[in-house]
Amino acid sequence: MGKCTYCGQPAGLLRRQHRECAAKHDQGRSEMIALAAQAARGQVNLDSLESKLLEIARSSYIPTDQVKEALIRAWENTVDHFLDDGDLSAEEEKQLSAFKERLALSQEVLDRRGAYSKLVKAAVLREVMEGTIPPRITVAGDLPFNFQKSEHLIWVFPNTAYYEDKTRRQYVGRSQGVSIRIAKGIYYRVGAFRGHPVETTERVWVDTGLLAVTNKHIYFAGLRKSLRIRHDKIVSFIPFEDGIGLQRDAATAKPQIFVTGDGWFTYNLLSNVSSL
Repeated sequence: MGKCTYCGQPAGLLRRQHRECAAKHDQGRSEMIALAAQAARGQVNLDSLESKLLEIARSSYIPTDQVKEALIRAWENTVDHFLDDGDLSAEEEKQLSAFKERLALSQEVLDRRGAYSKLVKAAVLREVMEGTIPPRITVAGDLPFNFQKSEHLIWVFPNTAYYEDKTRRQYVGRSQGVSIRIAKGIYYRVGAFRGHPVETTERVWVDTGLLAVTNKHIYFAGLRKSLRIRHDKIVSFIPFEDGIGLQRDAATAKPQIFVTGDGWFTYNLLSNVSSL
């Protein structure tokens, strides 16, 4: 006879848990996350939070080492809650930072599912829209870019795939025609032509590398291709789910596409930086 995973008492033949114990465990976990989320929003005192969470854990068959996981989930949920309106205020960011510092949650732990990166991106967008250059990014090592004077780095996208639209021309409807002999060794071909040209455009991968955004330019550097684009030379942005397309102000310019993995952030960042 098996024992219940939660309470340790006999659970019955071929059973590993009591239904009531499993329900109590799940309810307790939900209560812990909800309480911690209230604290992250500034609605519950942080000083008493941990003791309340431990009390819920003990009465709900939840190991105390899982309390930290509830704190992480609550922080992630609060980030999503604050971003529901598409904006992260300075006060909301301050509350999340206070929660993180008070409960000793590392950046790495909070970014396991991308929540910390989401927070930083939202804060960067807020500051850019306010007309300031956010000093939030630090890079370990040297970047392969030659920045100009008074140029400030705002963001770097690693492992960015760069694509260009290439136009290819082919002829269709080609005819061999009919050969008519005019004289010995001389023939005249009637109806011989190459057909009419048909142009097709296809998106071609060019390189993969770093995409950097400053207050003056967009930089890209890969093993095969490097380029710099002034913000005031971009006439339009093409939003994609996983990146962005740029149309430069030139008669022969074709769209340049950068796949960053986060089209929403890339589009909003570049469109706002270009208007600084």
